[in-house]
Amino acid sequence: MTKAWTSSTFTKNQVRSMEADKISALPGQPDGVDFNQHAGYVAVDQNAGKELFYYFVESPINSQGKPLVLWLNGGPGCSSLGTGAFEELGPFRVNSDGETLYKNPYAWNNVANVIFLESPAGVGFSYGKTPAIYNDTGDKSTAKDAYAFLVNWLKRFPQYKSRPFFISGESYAGHYVPQLASHILQKNNHNKDGTIINLKGIIVGNGVLNYPTDNQGTYDHLWTHALISDETHEQILKYCDFYSENPSIECINFEDETDVEVGNIDYYDIYAPLCLKPAPNGSIGSVDNYDPCSDNYVTAYLNLERVQEALHAKPTNWSVCNNYNWTDSAYTVLPDIKKLMANNVRVWIYSGDVDAVVPVTATRYSLDSLKLPINTTWYPWYLNSQVGGYVVGYEGLTFVTVRGAGHEVPSYQPERALALISSFLQGTLPPSS
Repeated sequence: MTKAWTSSTFTKNQVRSMEADKISALPGQPDGVDFNQHAGYVAVDQNAGKELFYYFVESPINSQGKPLVLWLNGGPGCSSLGTGAFEELGPFRVNSDGETLYKNPYAWNNVANVIFLESPAGVGFSYGKTPAIYNDTGDKSTAKDAYAFLVNWLKRFPQYKSRPFFISGESYAGHYVPQLASHILQKNNHNKDGTIINLKGIIVGNGVLNYPTDNQGTYDHLWTHALISDETHEQILKYCDFYSENPSIECINFEDETDVEVGNIDYYDIYAPLCLKPAPNGSIGSVDNYDPCSDNYVTAYLNLERVQEALHAKPTNWSVCNNYNWTDSAYTVLPDIKKLMANNVRVWIYSGDVDAVVPVTATRYSLDSLKLPINTTWYPWYLNSQVGGYVVGYEGLTFVTVRGAGHEVPSYQPERALALISSFLQGTLPPSS
């Protein structure tokens, strides 16, 4: 039976212990799980009653010698638990029955201890005291609350306080990640209580970075991949001022025309199949075979009462994304990235090259606008004697592509994604042979 969720829960969660958050086992998990799992709530704003939900997996080998990595999905308003943990880089994926799990051999906890944070409040299991807070959410409050989460989480897990810390994420986390890192730098310099977060680096995949170049790069990507006509592309370039916040009617009409011309495909991976028929119930999944219906299996799993109990989550009608009245969204995060580079924070940006949501073209345009000197010229990187993607090393920033990957790189190319994060954490470029 589900335990009652009372008004005193907020106070109790502030003093929860690491042991109280430990997961004995997730329902339907495979045999042979050899690492610790924790999940629960961390208070971030007592006045608003905000509690952010996290899922934490330690590395099975030498966890005390491995860094701490925070993973954030984007949206804004989409779950790092449902997408990041159970469809991308977490230790498990969900079978088509929506009740059992199978192992992901390319999970990132092979090389790090990983926190998946459902942020901001209102995403997944995270919540606030009143629904009104969901109408007052944006970039600034999300960074502030994520920082409060980290400070309080480290009090619960003090053995990680001095551990090298890295922030990772994708899509709209192109805002979350550098903004949180910038906030950490500011707090590290001005905290009177001596709280220091040992920030070492950030890595962002297919990230929203700079609206003008993101938009222009998207339409150029659609055209160069033969998804829209020459005529529509020409008219977009003619009528659209990507640096204007008030596009012309002609621009809007031709942008709408692209949806008609592209047709019914998955923009997150332009070559992936659509979810037309889920896998047979009871079939065992494989990370080597992308399943476009995975969202359905994860939603079913995370809405099971026994799963929510095992995760120490309050009873919730869980969904992968939540719509917000987003109050502030930075026009560009390139100044934050420059700040991080100036403070010797490791900065890597990566792109799956068949994503049409925030395509590789958009990211290249954004990085080109920084006018950075090149230290390592463009070259192919390899995994298992195959080209895994391409790399260029700028002064203070590394850009990596992942060949054959869509928007959620670890979903489509899990082995290459693991190789990528391993190189990033080691501070070495991916291998050239």
